[in-house]
Amino acid sequence: MGNKLPRADEVRAFSSQAAGESVRMSVSAEQPAERGVDVTIVIPLMNEQDNVDELHAEITETMSRLDCSYEVIYIDDGSTDGTFGKLCVIQKADPLVRVIQFRRNFGQTAAMAAGFDYARGAVIVPMDGDLQNDPADIPRLLEKIDDGHDVVSGWRRNRKDKTLTRKIPSKLANWLIGVVTGVKIHDYGCSLKAYRADVVRHIKLYGEMHRFIPAIASWHGASIAEIAVHHRARIHGVTKYGLVRTLKVILDLITVKFLGGYGTKPIYFFGAMALLLFFGASISGAFLVVRKLMWDLSMIKSPLLLLAVMLIVLSGMCIMLGLLAELMVRTYHESQNKPVYVVRQTLE
Repeated sequence: MGNKLPRADEVRAFSSQAAGESVRMSVSAEQPAERGVDVTIVIPLMNEQDNVDELHAEITETMSRLDCSYEVIYIDDGSTDGTFGKLCVIQKADPLVRVIQFRRNFGQTAAMAAGFDYARGAVIVPMDGDLQNDPADIPRLLEKIDDGHDVVSGWRRNRKDKTLTRKIPSKLANWLIGVVTGVKIHDYGCSLKAYRADVVRHIKLYGEMHRFIPAIASWHGASIAEIAVHHRARIHGVTKYGLVRTLKVILDLITVKFLGGYGTKPIYFFGAMALLLFFGASISGAFLVVRKLMWDLSMIKSPLLLLAVMLIVLSGMCIMLGLLAELMVRTYHESQNKPVYVVRQTLE
């Protein structure tokens, strides 16, 4: 902790003027500092200059009452207002604060991934930087972690957002995610959660996949809990969420389901599709034969013949895709020494 974060290859230090002083920091997601605190709070920010001071004051007040060591990591995700300048002032005044500035806006998932990479805490608590999440809920999340859970998800039971553009799409998305993943919690979209660091450290985040962490962790054997948390109406700034994000979530959900179910054996997925297509071709072909034998109807003139041929071709293509996917997966795992299992603990 302090004014400097670790440096990696070809990542240059940058400087920014804040409160009349020059603040220099270097950033890297490859070589985070050594771990050594109990709790790390990770907060992605994008154009939240009117919220950061009050947010930090609330976090400090809450965490100072707990008997644990902590740090706060703010990630400036390409802000174009005075957010980074205010973060620099906060960081110089508080040695428990670390600040990461992106060169441009990479999105909330990338910002959260950077926070996870830099986190030194045994427990990681991400939250939004718009003051809608209440830092006073953090102790309750940590209590659930102490009870033996690996992931504790916040549930915005009384959500203070617009019904048509936020609440309804969110309810539909949460229901769909629960059905597809088999991990049913009320609020996947709530950023306020608590994770054991060893559970999320190996999870790679892309797109909008930060919201799927509970499901992915559950597939790896993690214990999931959920508690109701406070949710406050936005007072300052403009929301960065919209209906377009719902479409991105659905597309990422397809990816997550495929990787979770068939990430190490894609031939099972493509093979099942091939068998289904071949079954359809067999039914079409059998129907053509029956028509010919019983009613002497032409097989060539029927569109079912074309359908049967097309289904057989697609079936063969699915088998070939499955084999190619198998080769790619084996190359991926073997080239990176990526394990196909996750160990909870070892007793010797």
